[in-house]
Amino acid sequence: MINPVEFPFLMSAVSFLVLWTSSRAGCRYQKRIAGIREDFGIVLTATLTLLGLIVGFTFSMAVSRYDQRKLYEEEEANAIGTEYLRTELLSPSDSERLRRLLREYLDQRILFYQTRNKERLRQIDAATVQLQSRLWASLNNPSRAEPTPMTALVASGMNDVLNSQGYTHAAWRNRIPFEAWVLMGVIAICGNFMVGVYLRSVRTNTVLLMILPAIVSLSFLLIADIDSPRGGLIHIKPENLMSVAQSMRS
Repeated sequence: MINPVEFPFLMSAVSFLVLWTSSRAGCRYQKRIAGIREDFGIVLTATLTLLGLIVGFTFSMAVSRYDQRKLYEEEEANAIGTEYLRTELLSPSDSERLRRLLREYLDQRILFYQTRNKERLRQIDAATVQLQSRLWASLNNPSRAEPTPMTALVASGMNDVLNSQGYTHAAWRNRIPFEAWVLMGVIAICGNFMVGVYLRSVRTNTVLLMILPAIVSLSFLLIADIDSPRGGLIHIKPENLMSVAQSMRS
């Protein structure tokens, strides 16, 4: 099933058309509020105020999730870089094997952030799971053969590496609830419909009918872009992971 939020620009264009149509539809009922126009204006103001609060609250949700994804990218880079240094505590052969696997694992983690193709992403996830198993298996043998505080420290660091990947994936799946989008959309449609009802003349206020739909649809665009890890233009760049990869190869 295609999630429209994954395509912020398309969703914004569709939102504009729907909201503008709602405003035009409301113009047909202008004469029905002639006797209650002042009271209707109070209800319209309250509706638009509520819409502004919902949009602001949803934007805050999107930004907090974006910041969380950035934070986990940094923590994942720190965990991998620390574990790479801790491998020096093992024997030279074990250390070299783990370091090679960590470099391969880091490459897959960087690709995870850079890839947008879903089929390619499934391949990356499969390769990541295999590398995790190989990393743990490569550390399991020396830990059993020499159960020293040094090997325990390396095992603890490997646990942090594997856990950080799980936290990252959980953060990427933590999106704005669909119910929040529905609520925001319904209030936006009602608000635009009421604006169309409230305007006195359709012919002289054609441009005015487009202002609110444009503003709301642009707000939807920004919120969806920030909330979508792979869609749109705003993405988490694996700068910390790439920095660690560069230090490993220097």
